Amino acid sequence: MSVKRISDLPVYVPVHPIPKAKPANRLLLALILGLAGCLGLLALNSQDTPLPHRLVESIPLRNPSYLIEAHNGAVASENLRCSEMGVQIMKEGGNGLDAAVASCLCIGVVNMFSSGIGGGGFLTIRVPPSGADSRSEVFVVDFRETAPSLANTTMFSPGGNSSVFGGLAVAVPGEIRGLAEAHRRWGQLPWKQVVQPAAELALEWNVDVELSRRIPWFADLMLHNPDWSSIFAPRGRFLKQGEVIRRTNLSRTLSIIASEGPDAFYKGPIADSLVRKIHATGGIVSNADFENYTVKVYPALEGSYIGKKIYVADAPTSGPSFLHMLNLLEKYDFDFSTGVNIHRLVETMKFGFAARTRISDPAFRNDTEIIDEIRTKAFADAIRKNLTDDRTHPAEYYNPLFDTPEDHGTSHISVLDKNGMAVSLTSTVNTVFASQVLDPETGIILNNEMDDFSIKGAPNAFGLWPSPYNYPEPGKRPLSSIIPAVIENADGSFYLSMGGSGGSLIPTAVLQVFLHVLDGKNPLEAVESGRLHDQIYPAITIADSTYPEDLLDTLITRGHNVTVLDTNRVAAVVNIVVQNENGTIFAASDARKNGIAAGY
Repeated sequence: MSVKRISDLPVYVPVHPIPKAKPANRLLLALILGLAGCLGLLALNSQDTPLPHRLVESIPLRNPSYLIEAHNGAVASENLRCSEMGVQIMKEGGNGLDAAVASCLCIGVVNMFSSGIGGGGFLTIRVPPSGADSRSEVFVVDFRETAPSLANTTMFSPGGNSSVFGGLAVAVPGEIRGLAEAHRRWGQLPWKQVVQPAAELALEWNVDVELSRRIPWFADLMLHNPDWSSIFAPRGRFLKQGEVIRRTNLSRTLSIIASEGPDAFYKGPIADSLVRKIHATGGIVSNADFENYTVKVYPALEGSYIGKKIYVADAPTSGPSFLHMLNLLEKYDFDFSTGVNIHRLVETMKFGFAARTRISDPAFRNDTEIIDEIRTKAFADAIRKNLTDDRTHPAEYYNPLFDTPEDHGTSHISVLDKNGMAVSLTSTVNTVFASQVLDPETGIILNNEMDDFSIKGAPNAFGLWPSPYNYPEPGKRPLSSIIPAVIENADGSFYLSMGGSGGSLIPTAVLQVFLHVLDGKNPLEAVESGRLHDQIYPAITIADSTYPEDLLDTLITRGHNVTVLDTNRVAAVVNIVVQNENGTIFAASDARKNGIAAGY
């Protein structure tokens, strides 16, 4: 296996238009892990106009990669136009929270396969110190979708697909209520000024490469369901990259929300229309469920790793598991250069996923101390005694309790403004194109977040039995892989904002990118470096095809079942903003999803 490392490649400023890339060979890749059954077409990004970004040339068949350098603020999202929309909001006098809201709504318009106002998510925000004698405050806004009031633990039949497709898969959306609550507390510009740009964009834009590659994955839906074909195949064929696309009814919906506020989504004609569509497709969400939806706001969960302060969301996210993995690694002199450290990294992933099986919505637990202990140093010290440097072990060695599902129709945005306000926002509709329920009256695509609950009595594709912690119950929030993180230096100054999308691959991807930054890589190098992933089940260690062969050999000699996958596959995507000690801001969006950051 020939390896070409991103850190060995030149960095330069393009002075001419970047030439249009030659089409990549299109291969069908069956994604293993929680993404099994989701096929990805390889594609290259192409740019026809010069961009004021530094380009890092990558390995063949990779999308162009950009490192943004800024001095006032930056936004790293999975779509250039949405990163730029957030920056424009800051230029108009908005702060980091305003920028994050605008960018998030933008992603819901153009990358509707990842997120949108029919879904939900989590947001971590760093509020900078108000004076020389004060310190920053970090909060989490939990706007995760909730199970409807008629939900119950046996609502899904084993072997069926009603938790994935159709109205029964829909949980109560939380995005608008969450973004509005965050804006009410910390926003600076008027709500309408922050929301309206996405409404105007929805009227008409040109299809981006990432949308063009995903539309054909759902051929029957796009060509034969009029709710979808009118938007994605209006002339009887799939829209292609560069062609005009319109979401006129969504634009009207967003304009109403911009003018009337979040209540317009949860009460009145918009909610009425969504409930009608959910019921018509077999769902049980009611108007009362919409009206009663609430957001949770709380101080972020705080941890530490060799002098850095780590702030993440608590359960039902994978934040506690992320802190556990860092705690396990902290006692080692860790770097990416030795085989024993790479083995320790993979073993840490396995123990991290074992801990993750104990996480669920704490509001529905009588034993929250089990969740609380996961993030502690003492818990890591006890687990580390089981980490052997010479070999790996069978799955039961790591003591996972039960299977946990994943969400992989997800998007992440990282933001920093000129005053030090930082936002890490991950939103989701669960799987790609969600429940496949699109309400034509409002233009909203509805989530299938109910599939993130366990199904009673039904093992998954890997023969794993479900977790009783994660059965659906009225008002319950399902387990999530999401980790929106804000990290500070030991003195409390801002260090970075980061997070990812990609279902169960998120925790290990975010972990490795963070470790690469600490190891001295710039944000782009850290994001584009090859990654490993191991979640215990199935019993394989996934490696990007760019990962050094000699290090993979050391894993094989220790008993790891290494499977190398093309680095161009649909995989975890990490977007990051970093500020150095001189105050310079660097931002990078993952090229795996054709993302490009922006700054000023």
